[in-house]
Amino acid sequence: MNAQSTFGTALVTGASSGIGATYAERLARRGYDLLLVARDAQRLDALAKRLGTEYGVAVEVMPADLTSKADVLKVEKRLREDSNIALLINNAGIAMNGPLAAADLEQAEAMIQLNVVALTRLAAAAAANFSAVGRGGIINLGSVVALAPEMFNAVYSATKAYVLSLTQTLAGELRGSGVQLQAVLPGVTRTEIWERSGTDASALPPSMIMEVGEMVDAALAGFDQGELVTIPSLPDAADWDAFVAARAVLGPNLSHSQAAARYK
Repeated sequence: MNAQSTFGTALVTGASSGIGATYAERLARRGYDLLLVARDAQRLDALAKRLGTEYGVAVEVMPADLTSKADVLKVEKRLREDSNIALLINNAGIAMNGPLAAADLEQAEAMIQLNVVALTRLAAAAAANFSAVGRGGIINLGSVVALAPEMFNAVYSATKAYVLSLTQTLAGELRGSGVQLQAVLPGVTRTEIWERSGTDASALPPSMIMEVGEMVDAALAGFDQGELVTIPSLPDAADWDAFVAARAVLGPNLSHSQAAARYK
């Protein structure tokens, strides 16, 4: 039986493949125990066995479909009650392709449930648990389409804009609590999500597609540096700072008692 990690346990959603599985491997390498959540129990078991053997950490699997409220509540309960959990990787998500007017709205609703509702409930549970003891981290996986919604599907882009906004607001609410927040906004990353969404990533220029290991390593480096928002492919952090500064300039004029003169 493994001794409890001094880092605590990292709960990773969508952990059976792609970004989630890579986060699990990198965190095991750092010495975190793991609680892996995904639908595919067989894949989870194989990953857990490999990481436990390779890194000598304790790895538990929790098969769950986070489009199911009952399963979300099961994971949420564990997040609220387990004092060993010190890090949440809110990674589970799906994408879809095509215009909204022609969309399968059942599929769109399932995506909102996973990308928005489940992520929110788990972030809230982690925030309550971690802030009560003055430590911990919440990493929410978004996408660069939060900043460039015209590039991709309307509903997917909107869910990722929500992830960014939620993370920024929650960081303000938890300021001084000892809990660290991070929104990760990857560009196109080589994972199964594209094939599942019906998007042919091979049609994109290779220069746009980042390997998943490089993306996760960059994201964790950003977390180590204390970044609230990490864009792994952005060469100059000053460009993000300028974006934030430009938004701040709008602040004093976003709410007045009278409409702007151009509307009269």
